[in-house]
Amino acid sequence: MKQPTYTGVLIAFVIILSWFALLTYLLQAPVDFSSPFTWLLFLVQTHLYTGLFITAHDAMHGVAAPGHPKLNRAVGTTAALLFAYNWYPRLLPRHHQHHRHVATAHDPDYHHGSFWPWYFSFLKNYITWWQLVLMAITFNVLKLFFPLENVVLYWMLPAILATFQLFYFGTYLPHRGEHAPDNPHKSTTQAQNHLWAFISCYFFGYHYEHHEKPYVPWWQLYKEKR
Repeated sequence: MKQPTYTGVLIAFVIILSWFALLTYLLQAPVDFSSPFTWLLFLVQTHLYTGLFITAHDAMHGVAAPGHPKLNRAVGTTAALLFAYNWYPRLLPRHHQHHRHVATAHDPDYHHGSFWPWYFSFLKNYITWWQLVLMAITFNVLKLFFPLENVVLYWMLPAILATFQLFYFGTYLPHRGEHAPDNPHKSTTQAQNHLWAFISCYFFGYHYEHHEKPYVPWWQLYKEKR
């Protein structure tokens, strides 16, 4: 059955709206560091930040709004900007370079080394000075209107943790180590557990499946797991 054209747009809208609505609430909500609810909301906001990048990633593969390239690009650009001012036109060629040259010297996501050097190499390839400037300006504007602890806990730290989440589950775990010669995607895959796969990184732990069928949107990727 043909995929409904606007399902991806609807899902993207839900993620973006949920991120914005929860952030709006959290920026002005009282913070109780002793309450488990505070940290639960922090993790939910982190998960929604990750969802922003996953939405932009779907757009890079043309599946946020299939058949509508301008709308697809608009969704990807919006989601990427909301995630720490990432610039979609810069991300797009780099991500396709990753798919073409996975786990080689020409792969911008790959680093032949241990975890922390790889993580910092990953950040260096994707974070620009103007992003840092815009984040600094936004931080200083937000703290004029909202408590500093709210801005740090719910706007700044979730973006940092989501970057770590994307790297760990979507790059490091699947592509680390040596891969068999008959593994064309040089990638492993998470053990089948759809709940954990969604919570950890929107099913992108099923990473071999993503490289095998990059045209499958994140919310359908679990169906490819065997």
